[in-house]
Amino acid sequence: MKKWEKGGRIFQRTPLKKRLTMAIHRLKVQYSRVEGAAMRMSRHEKELFEKCVNAQMKGDSARAALYANECAEARKMSKIVLGAQLALEKAILRLETVHQLGETAAAIIPVARILKAVQKDLAGVIPEVSYEIGVISDEIGKMVVEVGEATGMVVDMEAASEEAKKILEEASAVAEQRLKEKLPELPTIPTPDTSTPTPGH
Repeated sequence: MKKWEKGGRIFQRTPLKKRLTMAIHRLKVQYSRVEGAAMRMSRHEKELFEKCVNAQMKGDSARAALYANECAEARKMSKIVLGAQLALEKAILRLETVHQLGETAAAIIPVARILKAVQKDLAGVIPEVSYEIGVISDEIGKMVVEVGEATGMVVDMEAASEEAKKILEEASAVAEQRLKEKLPELPTIPTPDTSTPTPGH
C-alpha cells in the first residue's frame, strides 16, 4: 500500500503536476472542438430530416429516400462524435481528480485507454482532433511509466482496461439515448415492394 501512496504523492511534485495541468488544458481545448462539431452535425441532421419530410409531402419518394439515407449517415456520425464528447468529459474529470487529490498513477491509466479509443473513433470524422488526442494520450502514458519506474509500482493493466471499456460503453449508450430524445425517428419511405402484404401477416 505504501508504494501506491507514493505513486499518488508523486503527482504533487512540480514537473509532473505541471505536465498534468497542461494535459488537462489541452484536452479541454479538444473537448470544445468536439462539442462544436457535435452541435454542427446535429443542425445538419435536422436540416436533412426536414428536407426528407418536405420531399415526402410533395410525393417525391426518390428524393425523400436520398435524404433519408443521408440523414441516417449523419446520425451515425453524430453518435460517434457525441460518444467521444461524453468519454472526453469523463477523462477530463478523472484527470482533474488526480490533479487535485494526488491519487495514484493507476487512476490515470484508464484515461490513456479511453483517449486511444476516442482517437480511433474520431480519425475518420475529425482527423485533426484525433491527432491531438493521440499526442495527449501518449504524454499521459509516459507519465504513468515514469511514476511506475520512480515508485516500483505494479499496475493491474487488465482492471484498467476493463474500467476504460466500461466508461466507453456507458458514453456510447448515453449518446444513443440523447440522440433519440433530441431527434425524431427517420420517416419510412414507401417503396412498391412494401405495399404488398407478406403471406401470413
